[in-house]
Amino acid sequence: MAQSEPTAPLDGPGAAMLDALFSQSLVGLHLLDTDLRVVRVNTATPAMRDVPVEDVVGHRVDEVYGLLDADEVMALVRGVLDSGVPLVAHIVRAHRRGDPGHQYFHEISVFRLETPSGDVLGLAVAVVEVTEREESRAREVVLEMTREHVGRTLDVLETCQELVDVLVPRVADIAVVEVVDAVLRGDHPPLAPLPRDVPLRRAAFRSAAGGGSTGTGTDADAPQAHPLGDVRALPGPTPYTQALSDLRPRAVASLDEDLPWLAADPARARAIRAAGAHTLITAPLTVRDTVLGLISLYRTRQGEPYDEDDVSLLLQVADHTALSIDNARRYTREHTIAATVQRQLLPRRPSSHPALETTPLLLPPDSGGQWYDTIPLSGARTGLAVGGVVGRGLHAAAVMGQLRTVVRSLAAFDVEPDELLARLNDTATFLAAERATLPTADPLHRQALAARFAYAVYDPLTLTCTVAGAGSPSLVVVHADGSTEVRNVPAGSLLGSEDKTPFAATAFTVPEDSLLILSDTPLPALVASGDADALRRLAEQHRGRPLEDLRDDVLYALAGSAEPGPTALLLVRTHPFPADRVGVWQLPDTPTVVATARRLVRDRLADWGVERETAHDTELIVSELVTNAVRYGSPPLELRVINDRALTCEVRDGSASTPRLRHASVADEGGRGLFIVAQLAQAWGTRYTPEGKIIWTEQNPPPG
Repeated sequence: MAQSEPTAPLDGPGAAMLDALFSQSLVGLHLLDTDLRVVRVNTATPAMRDVPVEDVVGHRVDEVYGLLDADEVMALVRGVLDSGVPLVAHIVRAHRRGDPGHQYFHEISVFRLETPSGDVLGLAVAVVEVTEREESRAREVVLEMTREHVGRTLDVLETCQELVDVLVPRVADIAVVEVVDAVLRGDHPPLAPLPRDVPLRRAAFRSAAGGGSTGTGTDADAPQAHPLGDVRALPGPTPYTQALSDLRPRAVASLDEDLPWLAADPARARAIRAAGAHTLITAPLTVRDTVLGLISLYRTRQGEPYDEDDVSLLLQVADHTALSIDNARRYTREHTIAATVQRQLLPRRPSSHPALETTPLLLPPDSGGQWYDTIPLSGARTGLAVGGVVGRGLHAAAVMGQLRTVVRSLAAFDVEPDELLARLNDTATFLAAERATLPTADPLHRQALAARFAYAVYDPLTLTCTVAGAGSPSLVVVHADGSTEVRNVPAGSLLGSEDKTPFAATAFTVPEDSLLILSDTPLPALVASGDADALRRLAEQHRGRPLEDLRDDVLYALAGSAEPGPTALLLVRTHPFPADRVGVWQLPDTPTVVATARRLVRDRLADWGVERETAHDTELIVSELVTNAVRYGSPPLELRVINDRALTCEVRDGSASTPRLRHASVADEGGRGLFIVAQLAQAWGTRYTPEGKIIWTEQNPPPG
């Protein structure tokens, strides 16, 4: 320490001024000797007004003042004496004589005193009481933590637990949050005043004695009136029911045995006595004159009762929490509606087929925008669709329903997968343009409409699969021998985007007894670069196991990898199509072939046990179809009948000309062929191939 210039001894005016300083200064001044005993102290500070000077001088400060962290404070003071490095503006906590239950804050600065020659004389300690400032700062910290940590999730129970985690032990030793039970389901909260018979659910609890919530509704050191999750109406009248009635907080300075309202709620009274709670503050959770729940804070260790500042703090905390709970409630309600709409729009169960079985997997299962479909097509084929609308909630579910309806309508026209995607994209683009015209205040106006989609057509008679996709779909094939491959599905732009790049399709052979996993997004856990063990286990174990079990295996594999995001999958297992349920004949291009075709079909239907009336109708259909093929088509001609979910007749020829249903007049000699076919069949249509076209009809399935 630098040597200072010698000064004149303190006497006369200097001594008088020093005496005045120690008697009039509102800053606590203490002079300590090298043993940290008080040599001199001023008497004008609030802390000294109740302490006689003779009880202070000659004693160490930790012996006189009720320091809550005495050892730590004395170690810091001793450090200043030893090192000479001042301690500036350090906060210490203490309680005053005769008031052990109240905590005070003081800001101390400690300086070492030395003679001009460097000899240590002792310490000078300046003390300023900053209780009000520190308590205000602590309240600001609680508010800031509430804004930062409460309401981070759209979950009512999680929001309530976040609140009690902030309040204990900063404001309370025990915190309880109870929420109107209907709010947890997303229902509208009741208007104030809350009727007495409305049940509340104990949503969150925390105790400083137990070190926090155990997560099981119990706490070893803090008894509860009711366990977490308990639902019941509050008995009254009590401060709790009164707060819910007039929406005003209640502060109870002393929870003694003489309070008359304790008898109205015996369970709560027993918990208060068992926990040793001595003061209470309770406030309602309200939004727009509706009641969401109740916050109750108790102090057991902290001695001072709640004051008006605490009430003001709790009201601000309650306002923020109520808004967070209401946001979570609204999300729950919309999420529930969206999940319900999605559930109603999705097929009840995948359609069955002798050569095909399917099971879906949606991740997450209730987002509202994910969908799957299995669509029966002509010729024993099946359309496989998976998709997802970008976004969540009710609007995503509504768009999903629109797109799924369009897919089914387009699939009925037997269009190829790439053409179906192109036409579906036209619909998505139209919906996106409609959304763009919404008012700017509408939240949907700022959300671009986009969707992922993958569509495949599986033909069990030719063992081919044709697939196309919008986005980045994936297709994993697990063969019967355990080998696996990841098929390269051409990626396309998302549905609804402004990209006009044409969609592409790819076709490949799928052996019998294979497992296909079609997804509208990439599946890193099931590709060669992902979890090889998961794919290997799936390949080794898929034969002979129920498809639902394999779906669980896929789910577990995806859960153990990076989160794939919203995904729709369809697991498809192929089986051999029974050969005795198909009849195929190559026909000569001659007028006399019609009789031959009728005879061939008649014999085959007899083998299948088809009833006489249906067989007669089928002969007429075949006669008309073959006649049209001979008259207007070109060779080669092929006749095929399929005993599947419907009785299907198909006539293939090499012409691409489109047949047209006519309504012939009475005088016309022809033009009634397709009209007759349409009357006899449930459905009919045209399917085009690279070699020409196929005219097909479907009738009611034959018995058995």
